[in-house]
Amino acid sequence: MNVLLPRFIKSSYRKEPLITVLITMGVVDALIGGLNDSWSLFGFGVCAAGLTLSYKWWRVLQRRPFPEEPVIQHYLPSRSSNSALPTLNSYKKNSPKT
Repeated sequence: MNVLLPRFIKSSYRKEPLITVLITMGVVDALIGGLNDSWSLFGFGVCAAGLTLSYKWWRVLQRRPFPEEPVIQHYLPSRSSNSALPTLNSYKKNSPKT
């Protein structure tokens, strides 16, 4: 678990840094408020983290789905794949020495 958590945080921060900072801020505020019996700070932290997570979820739902079949682009005609390729010969020309 100790290895996976920093790796998860780093990858999520690289993708969406603002959302990750807001979630982290909300969780830290909620922890500080819960441990110090400051319920207003706890409520603010829970609301901040919850609103940020709901915004992220809404953005995930708004993304367009990927096309089901990828577009395949052929650069060679289909008949060339059935025929054998010609052999390449390298001929060296001897140049006369003067």
